[in-house]
Amino acid sequence: MLLLSRLREWDAPWSRRPKASKRPRSATVRELCLGRVLIAMREWKREERKDRNIDSIEDNEVYLPNDEIWTYDIDSGLWTMHLMEGELPTSMSGSCGACINGKLYVFGGYDDKGYSNRLYFVNLRTRDGTYVWEKITNFEGKPPTPRDKLSCWVYKDRLIYFGGYGCRRHNELQDCFDVHDASWEEQIFWGWHNDVHVFDTKTQNWFQPEIKGGVPPQPRAAHTCAVLGNKGYIFGGRVLQTRMNDLHYLNLDTWIWSGRIPITGENPKHRSWHTLTPIADDKLFLFGGLSADNIPLSDGWIHNVITNCWKQLTYLPKTRPRLWHTACLGKENEIMVFGGSKDDLLSLDTGHCNDLLIFQTQPYSLLRSCLDCIGKNAIILESQISLLPPKLLQQVLKKITFWTAANHREEQRAQKEETENKYQWISNN
Repeated sequence: MLLLSRLREWDAPWSRRPKASKRPRSATVRELCLGRVLIAMREWKREERKDRNIDSIEDNEVYLPNDEIWTYDIDSGLWTMHLMEGELPTSMSGSCGACINGKLYVFGGYDDKGYSNRLYFVNLRTRDGTYVWEKITNFEGKPPTPRDKLSCWVYKDRLIYFGGYGCRRHNELQDCFDVHDASWEEQIFWGWHNDVHVFDTKTQNWFQPEIKGGVPPQPRAAHTCAVLGNKGYIFGGRVLQTRMNDLHYLNLDTWIWSGRIPITGENPKHRSWHTLTPIADDKLFLFGGLSADNIPLSDGWIHNVITNCWKQLTYLPKTRPRLWHTACLGKENEIMVFGGSKDDLLSLDTGHCNDLLIFQTQPYSLLRSCLDCIGKNAIILESQISLLPPKLLQQVLKKITFWTAANHREEQRAQKEETENKYQWISNN
């Protein structure tokens, strides 16, 4: 299943959930993986303010409700919405979410009141099916300064945060901070970070590790990260008007930076708002983002950390760009991409997405291939399906539902694109 939430919590009973066939509204999202469950938090989009529980940012921008969690069943392809309880996190964009030991943690973000350094969590493995947010206030140590668009590595019961864009007071300025703007009257500075902060989920303790060596990456935000073994990888991101395509890793045991990793062969384009997903012990999958030319990207690359080579996947569709989306690994090493935008949301922002893209990185198992074949041809095989053993029959029925839902959504998407093209043609002529 796939869990989708927005950056608030959920304060209503489960009996209010809508039909499972509906999909969450389009928005930028944050998404994580918990076993067979995918977790994604919706953040904001541009639209008229119509819902009573949607908070306004500007005249045509809103933070979407934060009291929802959406689950996506990977086998049947159906969405279900639930509502949650507890200390709801403030509706924000650019927050950083991570799952560890069955708990979802959400840190930082930005709203119309400024940047945040608050940390919340919710237990996703409750026995009674009730999800309750809690704000972490009884902690030791000093948390990071307020920021958004940062990244997080999960390693040994620890949440390890890197970078982001945010604010500091004059007495908090350090070499890890690249100043972008300042309010001299209030002595507040805004800019990009490259510092590392750790939250130990067992001891509830914040600390900043001593970096023992190596050259750290340049301060940045809207980058992406991934963990392979004991190494936390960083790729790309933005500082000032520069987007990057450099790859680094931090040894999460020794706290030594690798420096910029030399690449053999072709490099992906410079970008921000992309995703980097581990797909094997030695491979990372890079997808999408916004290029240095402000062009939404639809390319996918696999990086081999042993040979330090990038390989572009040329079979991915070029007509489905994504940025500020989310991605996680499916049950058979497929990449599942949800939400985000299909255009430059800094200037246009009309293309928030709520469709799920699935990219294969290796052949499916024989069982999966057979189930898909039956699901796609259910009408032809209708008289024989009921003869299957009960356990296999349940799997087949879910696949039939999956492909029925998938075909319906593809028809809806095609109709929407056709309508948009007609309007565009009319406006141009």
